[in-house]
Amino acid sequence: MSRIGKKAVAVPAGVTVTIDGQTVTVKGARGELSWTVAEEIEVRQEGGELTLSKRQDTTRAQAMWGLSRTLVANMVHGVTEGFERTLELVGVGYRAAMKGTALSMQLGFSHDVDIQAPNGVTFAVPKQTEVKISGIDKQVVGEIAAQIRRIRPPEPYKGKGVRYQGETVRRKEGKKK
Repeated sequence: MSRIGKKAVAVPAGVTVTIDGQTVTVKGARGELSWTVAEEIEVRQEGGELTLSKRQDTTRAQAMWGLSRTLVANMVHGVTEGFERTLELVGVGYRAAMKGTALSMQLGFSHDVDIQAPNGVTFAVPKQTEVKISGIDKQVVGEIAAQIRRIRPPEPYKGKGVRYQGETVRRKEGKKK
């Protein structure tokens, strides 16, 4: 039995939820998101809450129940507060700067690495060694952060590279004399 799927999703004031068949659309102050829920799940709006329930008792319905509830809750959270990931650049000469809406980073290559911000995502560089990625869609924000980290992941000997804020890098011992 899903403990996550049982919980109702609270809809705060200022957020409108539209249910059209299996498509759930959430509109808030920061924007609009929509997602099509699996056929095995039924979504109902009761007052200021959304409840999700299984239509039949199958293994797939059980698996999709908690997932659907979490994705709908993330949409509500995204249009009200938004999501943010912070990346740290660790290494001599590693730095980031903004070029218009694009992010330009120097990561030890012979060239600068430029990344365009997709729709709904914004970059911010509060310090030269810190990049903040924010947007309303949790999946898109996390994917862009992972793509940036993949350009120069932290290496285990000196710890140089792009890492998430608060991430600990397992260090290896170097050569012995």
